[in-house]
Formats: sequence, C-alpha cells, structure tokens
Amino acid sequence: ASALLKKAAGIEKGAGDPLKQKVGKVTKADLRAIAERKMVDLNTDNIEAAMRIIAGTAKNMGIEVIER
Repeated sequence: ASALLKKAAGIEKGAGDPLKQKVGKVTKADLRAIAERKMVDLNTDNIEAAMRIIAGTAKNMGIEVIER
C-alpha cells in the first residue's frame, strides 16, 4: 500500500516526522482506487473501512488526504 501511495502522491519516500512534515497529497478517489486494489490483503470486506486503513497508512507516511 505504501508504494501505491507514494506513486499516487508523486513522492520518492515518506516523511521522517509525519506529525510535523507533510510530503504529498492524495485524493479520496486515489484512496478508493488503492483500497480496491489492496482489498484482498486487508482485514475487511467493506470499501469504506479499507479506505480508512489506507488513509491511516498515508497519515503515517506524512501524506495528506484531500477532498476532490
């Protein structure tokens, strides 16, 4: 999931300190696409829950999730 998030955000690596530093942005549509692709690996059958899992990974990498 992290590799897909980096590709969607257009970055090479995540933030060293994700609480203070934001390195990129992804949209909710990007989250949905990644969640659908990774659904078999995630511990859920619900797309909304899968999107929340991917959003948590993005947050831990210093990637901001934006509406669009």
